[in-house]
Amino acid sequence: MSQRNRLSAMLTLSLLLSSALAGCVVVPDQRHYADGVVMVAPPALRVEVIGSPPTPGYVWIGGYWNWVGDRHVWVGGHWAAPRPGRHWVAHQWVRQGDGWRMKPGHWERG
Repeated sequence: MSQRNRLSAMLTLSLLLSSALAGCVVVPDQRHYADGVVMVAPPALRVEVIGSPPTPGYVWIGGYWNWVGDRHVWVGGHWAAPRPGRHWVAHQWVRQGDGWRMKPGHWERG
């Protein structure tokens, strides 16, 4: 096969694949998620083996359950450099009506 024919075949295949994928749309499962509220309670936190910080003074950012697609997915904890004058506030799920809303973790003054 010549280089020109190979290039033409690759271009055709690329166009076909991009056309096929253009019709793919991911829609959240509305039975479990609506307007930022998850209707499935998060599982209990996992026990994490923390170990020693990579550098003295580093802060442990604990893992948490995140909502991805239609289920809770564990995001493991990690060490982070401290931020002067701030402390880490962990991620947390709070009850809202019949569901749960995630409050993301963040650095807070004080």
